[in-house]
Amino acid sequence: MPSNEVSVVLVHGAWADGSSWTKVIRPLAADGVAVVAAPLPLTSFQDDVAALDRALERVKEPVVLAAHAYAGAVIGASRSDKVKALVYVAALAPDEGETVADVFYRGEPHPQAPKLAPDDHGLIYLPDAAFPAAFAQNAAAEELTVLAAVQRPISPACISVPVPRPLWKDRPTWFLVAEQDRMIVEDNQRFMAARMQARVRAHAVDHAPIVSAPAVVVGVLREAIEALRAERR
Repeated sequence: MPSNEVSVVLVHGAWADGSSWTKVIRPLAADGVAVVAAPLPLTSFQDDVAALDRALERVKEPVVLAAHAYAGAVIGASRSDKVKALVYVAALAPDEGETVADVFYRGEPHPQAPKLAPDDHGLIYLPDAAFPAAFAQNAAAEELTVLAAVQRPISPACISVPVPRPLWKDRPTWFLVAEQDRMIVEDNQRFMAARMQARVRAHAVDHAPIVSAPAVVVGVLREAIEALRAERR
């Protein structure tokens, strides 16, 4: 009889690292779930997909693969047979031939969305003021301090290349719509979720619920985990 154990791989977005998933990792680990936070270099789209696939090599199947923000594009480009379900957390989901920038800049931006531009090294940092204004306005002050301190810049090479056929066309998918998102507005998230035919779970949370509303994120992940377990019973 097949095991009903499920692994979870969490993928951080731009201006973050794996520690952004800390409040999600703890309750899942307490459930006895094997959890890995995949580290992305954010140096190019191809580098990020390769880094994710290396992380997937380290875990047992079946895998629930979850992404925040930019990482939605990355998980869609994985071709690992271990991945049996996808969870998008206020994440970007370009379709085949689209770039991350195409979907990120779709529609009207939120009035408090930051202006972004590469620095002298060609890397895009999030301005410190954008963390409390748009990235995680519902987070505590000490959490915002950490987010700004550990942020990792993203290269334009991550967001300017067309993506391949996305995995969400072939896997069951959940989408957590962040109704208070000031980075990727709600209407844009709902557009992407609808064309993915995802199971939508909408909540009044900001762009970074993995930090500011982790129980909501854990709830969606548990739903996906249980769906895979039920298939394997």
